[in-house]
Formats: sequence, structure tokens, C-alpha cells
Amino acid sequence: MIFQDNIVKEYLKNVYFITGTPCGGKTTVSRALSKMYGIPVYDIDERFEEHQKMSDAEHQPAMNKQFKDADEFFGRSVEEYKAWLLQNTREQLDFVILDLIRLSKDGPILCDCHLTLEQADMLSDPSRVAFMLKEPKDLVEDYCNRPDHQGFSNFIHSATDYEKAKATCNETLMSLNVKHYHDVKNSKFFWLERDNNRSVEDTAELVAKHFGLEGASEPGKPFEEDFTKAGLQIRKVEKDTPLAEELLHFVENCSWTEVRDHIAGLIRDWRFTDWETMFAAVLDGKIVGMTSLLKEDYYPLPKIFPWVSCVFVEKEYRGKRISEKLIARANEYAKALGFDKTYIPTEFCGFYEKYGYSYVKDIVNYGGGTDRLYVKEL
Repeated sequence: MIFQDNIVKEYLKNVYFITGTPCGGKTTVSRALSKMYGIPVYDIDERFEEHQKMSDAEHQPAMNKQFKDADEFFGRSVEEYKAWLLQNTREQLDFVILDLIRLSKDGPILCDCHLTLEQADMLSDPSRVAFMLKEPKDLVEDYCNRPDHQGFSNFIHSATDYEKAKATCNETLMSLNVKHYHDVKNSKFFWLERDNNRSVEDTAELVAKHFGLEGASEPGKPFEEDFTKAGLQIRKVEKDTPLAEELLHFVENCSWTEVRDHIAGLIRDWRFTDWETMFAAVLDGKIVGMTSLLKEDYYPLPKIFPWVSCVFVEKEYRGKRISEKLIARANEYAKALGFDKTYIPTEFCGFYEKYGYSYVKDIVNYGGGTDRLYVKEL
């Protein structure tokens, strides 16, 4: 099945692509923007294992190619290694596009990815693409020195001849990226060269300005200046109260179509036990967001609780740290009940970390999907 470019672009209009060359700063800038504007990050490298499980050797041969050790992996010729990397990226892109269509339909997403100029032109408008560049020389040392790449570092250092493996990898990455590096600079797309004299915050603000995110929330602006003075309240919802009726109406009409019937049923029948409850974000008398604290969530994990669940803010009010206030209120309530930690499941990487949560492991929900489990010590 082939989709025309204009259709794909329309469905991806809420996605901001941060791409470029290795060690150009894609991941760093993505995480910084997420922290500044409250926008989730979709990291395609983090999703590879999930996509690999859904793939098969017939349709995605590169993604399913197995290597017995580092010697076999780095023992290929530069051309073989390069061809495999290109094919691997192209095969995964199908999964990535479908994920992004699903995840971005109700709000913005930052995508930390690897795109060619042709792919960027196919998937998006230049106003939603930023290339982060570094001259592709001696990339292996830079890559291995990063804390989030220690798995690769350990793997390449396990090669019998590390220096030879490093040389092959560096030559492959140079061959793969040198033309791309120069082509981007001569293209219609926005790009930034990595500059160690420029702070991460300054770099992120340049990208935010290009994306037009500055109007969503001023970087570093205190939350109280955004909404507290305008009348934002985070209120615990009680059974058979006007607030419960208002929350039910909010849920029944919200844009979170996948789960709104389920949440509406919980509220309508008040299927909350013991300490379970909902919280509503109320701005000038109008509910604009919600969350809950639950004993059980959509996962067969009865020994794990309490769950901070149903975190949702309507699209026009996002980027103002309302989710942060909702989660903080749920955690305050959990702590008052005597709990020393709370859990959050999510599809995203790099979003809940800024609220103090740490990744635990991947978990499977009742529908068979895989999510990431996060925990926060209270």
C-alpha cells in the first residue's frame, strides 16, 4: 500500500522532527525541548526492539539479521555495513510513521530520528524539521562517551581488535554522513552545527524559535505566571458532587477517544475502591485536564500500585505544565496515604523523567501492547 506524500504530511502535522548526523545533538535538544514545553519525545532508537518483535525476516531482513558477536558485526566491509544501516533505517521507518500518526493525533510530539533529506521532504514541512549536525569525523569516541550509549560502547569494546572495529565503524559513518552533512547545509531545511560554546538551552531555544514553539510557553517562565494567577486549581473529585458531574461531561466530550468511554464508565458508576480517586484541573471554572490514582491499571500487575493514570490535558491547554501539577497533586495524595512510590505507564521516553520518574522495565498491557513502566520515590 502506498500513501501519497500530502496525506502523510497531513497526518504528521503535529510532529516536530529533530534529525541530523550522529553526535549532532538530536537527543540532547529533544529532551531539552520536552522539558521546556512539556511535549513528549518519541525516540526511534528506543523503539527498535519493540519494532523488531513485530517485524519478520521476509519483510524486514535487515532488522532481523543476527550477528554472533562484535567480531562478526564489525568484520563486514564498509560498504556492507553501510548498506545494512541504510536498509535497517528504511525498514523501521514504516513502523515509526504508523506510531507517530497514532501518538500525535491529539497533540504535538518531538521525534528524535534519522532522516535523509528526501525522507524529511516526504514526511513533513521544513518548518517542522530541524537538522542537528556534526562533521562526521571520529564519531565512535564521542558516541561511546555518552552515558546513554554504554550498551554500544561495551559491544564494540568486546571486539577482539577494538581499534580495527572502531576504524571500520568510523569509516562507515563518515561514508554514510559526509555527503548528507554538506547537502543539508545547502538545502531548504533548518540546521545547526554542534557548537560546544553554545549552551544546550540556547541551542534548544533556537530550534524552538524555528518550530514556532515560543508562543506555547516562554522557556523558564514560572508556572504561577502562566495559570495560577489566572485561576488554575487541581481539585480532588468526590462521588456524587457537581465536580464529578462536570468531570464526566469533560471526559465524554474530550479528544482522548481511545479510553474516554472506559474513564467515563469509571466516573459514571464510581467504580473506585478504598483510596482510589480522580483529580481535575480547573481553570476559571472549566475543567481542562485530569488524572487519577488507582490500585489497578490496564496491566496484569496486581503487586504494583498505586498507579498515576488517566493523565490528560486538552490540546489547547498543553505546554503550560498542567500535567506536572496534576501528577504532583496525585503524588501528594499518595504520600499522605502512606505510599512511598507511585507508578506511571507510558509509550513515551523522555517525558515523565522530568517529573522525577525513572524507567523500570517494559510491561505488557491486557491488549498485548508493550509500554514503559516508570516509578517515582515519594
